[in-house]
Amino acid sequence: MIDLCLQLVCFIPQGLHICQDTIRRESTDLLRSLSTEAGRSHCSRNSIEVKVELTLLEKDKEADVMSPNGKASPFSDCRPNGALGHCSDEDAAAAPLRLYKPRDYVEASVCHVKDMENGQMREVDLGSGRALLIKEHGEFSAIGHKCPHYGAPLVKGVLSKGHVRCPWHGACFNIATGDIEDFPGLDSLPTFQVRVEKDKVIIRANKQDLQSQKRSKAMARCSAVVNSSTGFSHILIVGSGPAGLVCAETLRQEGFTDRIVMCTMDKYPPYDRPKLSKSLESTAEQLQLRSIDFLQAHDIELLTEKEVVAVDVKAKAVTFQDGFRMEYKRLFIATGSKPKPLNYKGQDVRNVFHLRTPEDANNVARLANNKNAVIVGTSFVGMEVAAALTDKAHSVSIIGIEAVPFRKALGEKVGKAIMKLFETNRVKFYMLNEVSEMVGHHGQLKEVVLKSGKVLRADVCIIGTGSGPATGFLKQSGVHMDSKGFVPVNKTMQTNIDGVYAGGDIVTFPFPGRSNKKVNIPHWQMAHVHGRVAALGMMGRPTEIKTVPYFWSAMFGKSLRYAGYGEGFDDVVIQGDVDELKFVAFYTRSEEVVAVASMNYDPIVSRVAEVLGSGKTIRKRDVETGDMSWLIDKGSQ
Repeated sequence: MIDLCLQLVCFIPQGLHICQDTIRRESTDLLRSLSTEAGRSHCSRNSIEVKVELTLLEKDKEADVMSPNGKASPFSDCRPNGALGHCSDEDAAAAPLRLYKPRDYVEASVCHVKDMENGQMREVDLGSGRALLIKEHGEFSAIGHKCPHYGAPLVKGVLSKGHVRCPWHGACFNIATGDIEDFPGLDSLPTFQVRVEKDKVIIRANKQDLQSQKRSKAMARCSAVVNSSTGFSHILIVGSGPAGLVCAETLRQEGFTDRIVMCTMDKYPPYDRPKLSKSLESTAEQLQLRSIDFLQAHDIELLTEKEVVAVDVKAKAVTFQDGFRMEYKRLFIATGSKPKPLNYKGQDVRNVFHLRTPEDANNVARLANNKNAVIVGTSFVGMEVAAALTDKAHSVSIIGIEAVPFRKALGEKVGKAIMKLFETNRVKFYMLNEVSEMVGHHGQLKEVVLKSGKVLRADVCIIGTGSGPATGFLKQSGVHMDSKGFVPVNKTMQTNIDGVYAGGDIVTFPFPGRSNKKVNIPHWQMAHVHGRVAALGMMGRPTEIKTVPYFWSAMFGKSLRYAGYGEGFDDVVIQGDVDELKFVAFYTRSEEVVAVASMNYDPIVSRVAEVLGSGKTIRKRDVETGDMSWLIDKGSQ
C-alpha cells in the first residue's frame, strides 16, 4: 500500500479578515481535487490522507485580531469607506495568500529542553540557515538571528521582557511576532515554529525566511482611483529620509488605503545617508533603503527632485519650485538638515564639498586619491570622512574651532582619546583655528589659509561644521518656528496647525526623558520614531514617543555607541581604559545618569538603553563602583 499525504499551508498576512471556515472548505476542495488526480496514477488500494493547516502569518491562531502589543489590531476597527485611513474586508479578501509546499520547510532538533535557562538566547543551525532560539518564562521561541538593519548578531544583544535589543544600534524586536518595536531599521524578523517532543526542542522554518533573515510587515494598498498628475493627496510627505519613509510605511501597515505622496529634493529613492561619510565610494543603489519597485508595490508615490518653496496652511496646499501645486488633507514635513554656511574668501573655488549626496562622497574619494585632503570642522560627519580618507589620501588635515573634538558631546577625556586615535593614523590637527581663505589655481582648490596664518596644501576640502534645520520654505506659512528655525511639535508630532505634522532633524519635541521638555535630537534613529508617531497621529490613533535616543559612529574600524540624551551633563564617570579605547562612559546630570557611550564594550550601551527605556533611574553612585551586575537582566522576571 502506498500512502500519499497532501498538505496545504495557508499563510494569512496580519490583519486580513478572511473567514477561516471558507478557507478550510475551499482548501479541502482543492486538496480533494489534487488527491483525485494523484489517485488516478495509483491503484484503488492506495490510501490518501488530506491535511489542511491554517496558519495566521506571524500570529497565534486565537489572536487574529490582536496586534503585537496585545491591543486590538488596527484592521479590526476599520473606518467607514472614504474616511481617512479606512480599509475594507473586500480589499483584504482580494489580497493573495502565500501558498507553501512542505518541501519549502526545514525541521531540526536543536537542543534538549534543559540545555537553556530562562532568559537565555542561542544561535542554532537548521542546515538551511540559522535561527535565534530564545527561552523566556519557560517558553521557547525562534526568530531571525540577524538584525535587519546592519546584520548584527542578535545573540549578542539584550533580551528583556518579551523583546531582544540589537547590540549595535539598539533596534528592538518582539520575540513572539518578530515585529520591530523600536528603531533604527525598516524590516521585522521572520518567526519560526517551535515545539518540544520528548524533551527535544524542534524548530520548523521556511527556508526562504532562513535565508532572508528579514520580512516587511503586511501593508494595505491604495483603493482610491488616482491619476498621478492629480494635484491632491490625502497624505503629502515632504522629505524622503527615515522620518518620511517610516511615516509612509506605517500608514500602509496600519491599514491606510488612500493616496500617499512623498516628495524629495534628492534624485534617488530613500537611501542610508549616515553611510555616506563612512563609505565614500558607495553608490546610491548600494545605499538604497527601498527601491522604486517596493514603493510602487505598496502604492507610495515618490516625486524626486521636487523642492517645496511654500506652504499655504489655509488652502492646505504646497507649491514646488517648478510651479506645481499640490493640495493635501494631512501634511508631514521632514526635510532634515542643511549645512551651516561657512564664511571665507574664495567661495567660487571648486573641489570644496558639503557631504550631502552620493555624488559628493564619490567625488571626494576620487579627488583625494593620493592627494591632500582638508576637513573643516570636527563634527561626526567631518571626523568620519577624515577617517575614511586616511587609506586613500596622501595627507589628511582637520581644522577645528575647539581644542578637543567631541568635547561638548562626549567630554574631554573621550575626545582626547579619539583625537589620539586619529593622530596615530597620521591625521594632522589644527585646533583652535578657522578658515580664512580657499586659494585656487585655474579655479581648482590648491591651498587652505587659516586665520592663524598657516597655509595647508589642499586638493579637496570637506566642510563639516554642523548643520541647521531646512525650514526656510515655512516662513510666512503660519507654521510656528523658533529663533533657530526649528519647528515645535506636540507629543503626537503635530505642529500648531491642525493636520500639519513634522519630524526628524527639524523639530523640537517633548522628550519624556527630560520631563517632556522640548528638545532637538537629530539622530537617524529618532527620525524613524517621529515618522511612526506622526503616522499614527494622522490616523487618529495618537501615541507618544517611547524610545531611548541611540546614536553610533565608526572610525578606523572601531565603533562608538551612544544612548540617552546627555545635553547639559555635568560629569562623566568612566569605567575601563579610555586610552585603549575599551571603555564605557556614563554622563551624569544632578547625580543621575542621562546618557552612556562606549567603545569595544558591547552590549553595554544597549543594556543601559533597556534600563532607561523601562523608566528606571540610574544614579551616579550606581556606576561609580565599577560593579555592572545591576545591568544584567535575563528577562525572566
